[in-house]
Amino acid sequence: MASLARRRAGDVFRPEAVRRAAVFCRGFAAAADENDVVVIGGGPGGYVAAIKAAQLGLKTTCIEKRGTLGGTCLNVGCIPSKVKDRLIPPFPFPIPLACSICLLGLCFRFILHQFLYVPCLQALLHSSHMYHEAKHAFPSHGVKFSQLEIDLPAMMAQKDKAVSGLTRGIEGLFKKNKVTYVKGFGKFVSPSEVSVDTLEGGNTVVKGKNIIIATGSDVKSLPGVTIDEKKIVSSTGALALPEVPKKLVVIGAGYIGLEMGSVWGRLGSEVTVVEFAPDIVPSMDGEVRKQFQRMLEKQKMKFMLKTKVVGVDTSGDGVKLTLEPAAGGEQSILEADVVLVSAGRVPYTAGLGLETIGVQTDKAGRIEVDKHFMTNVSGVYAIGDAIPGPMLAHKAEEDGVACVEFIAGKEGHVDYDMVPGVVYTHPEVASVGKTEEQVKALGVSYRVGKFPFMANSRAKAIDDADGLVKILAEKETDKILGVHIMAPNAGELIHEAVLALQYGASSEDIARTCHAHPTMSEAVKEAAMATYDKPIHI
Repeated sequence: MASLARRRAGDVFRPEAVRRAAVFCRGFAAAADENDVVVIGGGPGGYVAAIKAAQLGLKTTCIEKRGTLGGTCLNVGCIPSKVKDRLIPPFPFPIPLACSICLLGLCFRFILHQFLYVPCLQALLHSSHMYHEAKHAFPSHGVKFSQLEIDLPAMMAQKDKAVSGLTRGIEGLFKKNKVTYVKGFGKFVSPSEVSVDTLEGGNTVVKGKNIIIATGSDVKSLPGVTIDEKKIVSSTGALALPEVPKKLVVIGAGYIGLEMGSVWGRLGSEVTVVEFAPDIVPSMDGEVRKQFQRMLEKQKMKFMLKTKVVGVDTSGDGVKLTLEPAAGGEQSILEADVVLVSAGRVPYTAGLGLETIGVQTDKAGRIEVDKHFMTNVSGVYAIGDAIPGPMLAHKAEEDGVACVEFIAGKEGHVDYDMVPGVVYTHPEVASVGKTEEQVKALGVSYRVGKFPFMANSRAKAIDDADGLVKILAEKETDKILGVHIMAPNAGELIHEAVLALQYGASSEDIARTCHAHPTMSEAVKEAAMATYDKPIHI
């Protein structure tokens, strides 16, 4: 998979037809004019690709059916959800938007999916964590309330405000960089033409020398389970529930399911997670996963592993799920007010007319591309969730930049082994590189260094010391192979490790780098010390 996932420079594709002198002063183009680059999809991968193309002097148009830019991540995902959670630990001052938005770098690092799932989720995770802290943690810090209540409409309004501001910000970036924005559903009529049914009810044809498919992904359906976004909801519906459900069942123990379960669990729902596999988050390091599950169970989240859903009854006021062991056996009934289907995502390519121009896909519906992100059809490219690789917003962004650089005759590079993953629960879990199970499977001799946050002064001072840092390094060379962090702000701490892996650093390199005191990041230094020698504070 690593070889499939990597997109390295190699033999650089240099189509002279699209090489242009700097044209920073050109105005907006009419849809009928031929573009150098046309991007179908305005999510994290698509809008970043469009802006980068324009910055490289390419005449660019972006087509987005939603009418608001940012994709699942920004509109109904990463950002909205995390308004309900506080990702930065210092008590008691919350950070309203915990995801980092680097406008100059055009990087929304915490965007999970095609459109705006990330912003919605960030918003709600932030808000729900604030409520949970006020209810359970504030008294021990001497902050007491005579009355504490949830105002769900106000919470949702804050989420919508965060999302609205971010989507308008992307439109502003389009104007700044002179990207033409067409609102409507695009469909191929030829390898160089896209017919767009506009949101205003008309139709226009957008022509391009190079067309990038950046349509993202959609919720994976389950046989016999119909999503109505009322009783049975996707992540989109779970971000817009009108009231806190008394009982919430989450089907799927992956990133999204656990994050959404955390949101509603903090607000008072009784959350049960049903998972077909024997473990939660299968891609996670095994040791960290076990500690993570214990922490979620401590937060009263229940798990039914090795269990499958074989029937659904929505005839009553709630939902009745018929369950049985994954291997077969006696059936049982599980009742809920709301059921969240979170069994994964699939590429969204329906209605694009791929068959019209002959674009090939694999068995999973992913578009097949070469190392330059080009499909089997010359001039047609694909990026992000629509192709193989991690279905993460920041991965899609990197795809978009690299793809456009190839089109412009430059060198593009994305290494999927260096893409960090983050679960935005509390504590968060972040990782990059290999798990211990993967290292063992490779037959590599290695060392492990661990450091618990219980021994970190900052974590103890703020009374938020659950979690650890775990570093894996090659025994002979000390080269770092993988880093795994469970901590309140693991999603921020992991980037030191990403940079270290990117430059082939050793654990000693991190250990001998001065870290400010008192900070949570000192735990990374101590874990590195434990990897190549001995830690100081444990």
